[in-house]
Amino acid sequence: MHIAILGNGISGITAARFIRKMSDHQITVISAETDYFFSRTALMYIYMGHMRFTDTQPYEPWFWEKNRIALRRGWVERVDFSGKQLQFTEGEPLAYDKLIIATGSAPNKFGWPGQDLAGVRGLYSYQDLEYMEAHSDGLKRAVIVGGGLIGIEMAEMFHSRHIPVTFLVREQSYWDAVLPKEESEMVSRHIREHGFDLRLSTELSEIVDDGNGRACAVITNEGERIECGYVGLTAGVHPNIQFLKDGELEIGRGILVDEHLQTNLPDVYAIGDCVQLREPKPGRRPIEAVWYTGRMMGETVAHTLCGQPQAYDPGIWFNSAKFLDIEYQVYGDIPAALPDDTESLYWEHPDGRKSIRINYRKADGAVSGFNLMGVRYRHEVCDKWIAEATPIETVIQQLGLANFDPEFYREHEAAVVAAYNQQSGRNLQLKQKRSLSAALRFLRSKTAL
Repeated sequence: MHIAILGNGISGITAARFIRKMSDHQITVISAETDYFFSRTALMYIYMGHMRFTDTQPYEPWFWEKNRIALRRGWVERVDFSGKQLQFTEGEPLAYDKLIIATGSAPNKFGWPGQDLAGVRGLYSYQDLEYMEAHSDGLKRAVIVGGGLIGIEMAEMFHSRHIPVTFLVREQSYWDAVLPKEESEMVSRHIREHGFDLRLSTELSEIVDDGNGRACAVITNEGERIECGYVGLTAGVHPNIQFLKDGELEIGRGILVDEHLQTNLPDVYAIGDCVQLREPKPGRRPIEAVWYTGRMMGETVAHTLCGQPQAYDPGIWFNSAKFLDIEYQVYGDIPAALPDDTESLYWEHPDGRKSIRINYRKADGAVSGFNLMGVRYRHEVCDKWIAEATPIETVIQQLGLANFDPEFYREHEAAVVAAYNQQSGRNLQLKQKRSLSAALRFLRSKTAL
């Protein structure tokens, strides 16, 4: 059986690796972006000079031949689903028995005048990085449109080369549609502390043409003109499926799939950022453009194609990122606006660059989420507490089990307990200091300590 995988990101490559582990099926991975799989989250470090492109490739070039995973570089122009063929812009078509579509995301555009000028680009692909590099020499100012994780990465990249950056963020505080108020305000302060020109409650109206088809300024919704030589579009992403929209494949905002990641067509599956789940798990979104969910989808579909059908289950929500110098982790349910049935314990360090938030249900005190800024907690420990609906007071007293900061970093768990006592009127004491061995014993246990 020949399995063709369209896309060589984390989803497609994970599928290929696990299919090879479990079978002798013929595998071909197709991509027009790069010859080999690379870590997309490391693009910024190439621009900043911390890594070479080869350093972002988890596998050596010999890996693919040794593991009998064929690679083909090319643009797929059309998929002939009935004939089971991929049609390329150049070269011979490729026949397949089963197809996995893993084409990822593309940056959003909202019909702004001038959005297709030279010097206007998102940051998602390796070609986006090359484009940004080609336009950076002599650049006097960049304008970034949209907050979020990609926007802050692009800002840090320009900042590393002393290129001034203006942020246009339509929200009242940075990423306040995702982060709770206190954390959003922390990130906003941090951005300004680094010297960025952050314009909150400000939207893009137009990108100005210099007369030669290149961006030279932007006009905001307030009528202000800001001179710039580059405009970064980071107002979110959408499934990269435009070339599939006029066929028999059922598509909503993304490619519609069932719990086994199968589309409406026989022998056609879809995984990763391009997917829209028909029936997402409770509390989860139908489209989740996140690295770890893409990896899980790749492993899931591999089992199904190798005769071991598995339903996709993303588990408890998790994400991590970095806002300049502040690391960010979230486990479980931490909405921007606190639901009526939920209580939140929030502690913030006096330096304004670290915080710990724990959400828990009012009815029974069961923890439902952790939000961490500038502090590291163990994923497995937080996951276990949430999965077992552990009471907040048990978690508070055992909080040291979760601490994953390096050994000589300051511990803040006692301060969090004090914050809870002040909020609740209780007099709890921290019982468990940071200890790897204690954390491992906890993870092996069947119930919370």
